[in-house]
Amino acid sequence: MEATFTQYDFANSVERISEILDGADANYQNHKGIPSRNSLSFTNGYYVHVTVLFIDIRGSKELSEKHTRPVLAKIYRAYVSEIVAVLKDNTTISEIYIEGDGVWAVFNTTTKTDVNSVFCTAAKVASLIDVLNVKLNKKGYSTIEVGIGLDDGESLYIKAGYKGSGINEVVWIGRVVGTCAALCGYGNKLWSDREMMVSKVVYENLTDDNKKLLQWNQARGCYHGFVVNVVMDEWVQGNG
Repeated sequence: MEATFTQYDFANSVERISEILDGADANYQNHKGIPSRNSLSFTNGYYVHVTVLFIDIRGSKELSEKHTRPVLAKIYRAYVSEIVAVLKDNTTISEIYIEGDGVWAVFNTTTKTDVNSVFCTAAKVASLIDVLNVKLNKKGYSTIEVGIGLDDGESLYIKAGYKGSGINEVVWIGRVVGTCAALCGYGNKLWSDREMMVSKVVYENLTDDNKKLLQWNQARGCYHGFVVNVVMDEWVQGNG
């Protein structure tokens, strides 16, 4: 978020800290489904059940060493643009974040069907990378490799920022986000690691057909697989 200069007032800062720390614990309530952003203030929050999906490029340093900055900009723009488009295609999408060459999203999943839909979105992301690589290869650019992580669980949903400045963001606190990021980090890391890493909780919510697409990864303590979208993969096979 863009920011402009504002002089720091130490006395006001002390008051803001006290206001935040003196807030009642009862203001943090359990909620089924993700409530509206408008319901958040700087003194409340909600415990909600969500599914989180992380995507991150492997070997981004090596990629930057092979191409000029304008070429890198084109690669990253295409990568981020179309991942966001795929994520937004899921009706349970709630929040999308872009951090460097990583993109992650939070989905408002209240049923097993919802969780399966996010798994299918992850498969579309995997196929999108294959599509992008076809295009990159034809341009003579380096192809990219990603890790994909999926986890499901409870998170604390809060609003954080500088009160009164207009600079604030929704923040997700809890195990599920950190675990999902770690799973993403395992994806395609070693020869024995497949692209998509899925937590036990997500796996247990999948249909039998979707479970068959994954195998247990003993070293990582999760399920993993190379999972693609059939329609998108047909394009890849026909154009690769």
